Amino acid sequence: MERPLDCLNNLDQNDWLIGYNSYQFNQIAQELYLELTQISTWRTPPKIILSEREPLQFLASFIAACAANCPVFLCNPDWGTQEWQQVFDLVQPDIIWGIGNREWGMGNGNNTQYPMPNRIMIPTGGSSGQMKFAIHTWETLIASVQGFTEYFQLKQVNSFCVLPLYHVSGLMQFMRSFTTGGKLLILPFKAVNAGQISNIKQSDFFISLVPTQLQRLLENPELTEWLCQFNTVLLGGAPAWNELLEKARFHRIRLAPTYGMTETASQIATLKPDDFLNGKMSNGQILPHAQITIRNQQGKILNSNQIGNINIRTQSLSLGYYPKIRENEEIFQVDDLGFLDDQGYLNIIGRNSDKIITGGENIYPAEIESAIQATQMVADICVIGIPDKHWGQALTAIYIPKKSDTSALKIQTLLKDKLSKFKIPKYWIPQQNLPRNSQGKINRQQLQQIAKEFLQNPIT
Repeated sequence: MERPLDCLNNLDQNDWLIGYNSYQFNQIAQELYLELTQISTWRTPPKIILSEREPLQFLASFIAACAANCPVFLCNPDWGTQEWQQVFDLVQPDIIWGIGNREWGMGNGNNTQYPMPNRIMIPTGGSSGQMKFAIHTWETLIASVQGFTEYFQLKQVNSFCVLPLYHVSGLMQFMRSFTTGGKLLILPFKAVNAGQISNIKQSDFFISLVPTQLQRLLENPELTEWLCQFNTVLLGGAPAWNELLEKARFHRIRLAPTYGMTETASQIATLKPDDFLNGKMSNGQILPHAQITIRNQQGKILNSNQIGNINIRTQSLSLGYYPKIRENEEIFQVDDLGFLDDQGYLNIIGRNSDKIITGGENIYPAEIESAIQATQMVADICVIGIPDKHWGQALTAIYIPKKSDTSALKIQTLLKDKLSKFKIPKYWIPQQNLPRNSQGKINRQQLQQIAKEFLQNPIT
């Protein structure tokens, strides 16, 4: 397996990093690497917070940190004061790169505590609101790249990246291109959505999107046509609704819905574009570097088409959450419920923790959200359960109406033929936007607060 510096030295210096100076990338990475190795000769490798906003600087810094065996924490420069305070308390960094100001320089880290050389810490949004970092290594990230290239039968991967580089979704696009000698183009999604698209041969490239981004692009005929030309459009980060998938299929977008997470260094199951275009509805087959079993609550492995807890064994699995290394746990049980069909395709039903129990019935929000999306009367929707003294939980739809005169009653009428009565939400709360992060994931804590405030002061 090639190490970071080997990959750097093997790169074609001219144009692998499209829109940036590839030679400059190499130069910055080499210079920072030398600086770090000099520091490391007289102390434990320094802990680095990496929060560079500029892509070339971020990626060159990342490679330098990996090459020098420094523990590196990837961070979002747009985090608020509270989040940054949590990060500093947790990490106690020696070096800070970025946060809009390179003069931050050396921190006052306590290097005796959790030094963790050779570790790559990637942020993952915990539902608790606490900052968490999944602990990865160069080897776990490479295992993910190798599984990807083997699954798609590629030697080189060209990536068009519109997702944040500090997040696993953006970082792995860089890793695939950087370690296979492919090309990488990085553009902010806002630029793409505004039609500022680069002149590349899309059929040679993979692009990764989250569902809300795909929805935006499909609203623009020119961008829809542009998207059609890509080799593969990977879709992940949050569940996609059926109406969106059908629209992409209608436009012959070579979509590849994926399933994965920060802890597995991105996707471990992917539906190939040809399967998608032929009408297959699932999260795809398992990639070669991973195994998935479906188990009941007692841990027994279930048969095909039986719904249970998803258990993952993969070479790309993180070692734990900083600073705790996971001990002797080769199998990672996640909060998702699903089943494997007769052909071994993975189907996700929903998150166990999102399950709503109302009147003794188990309800998974994804089914209801999909039915509401299919009415074509909402721009976005999330269904939650709020405490109810009679029913245990009351189904509550928080939504963005497509038109100002769209009433909840109109939507409910359309749902009567599609959903059982107990699955139709009791409360309907219109909003101008929903609290989603850059990956399209909803913040359910904020939704609970929105529902609480609305029901205390309902609009009459």
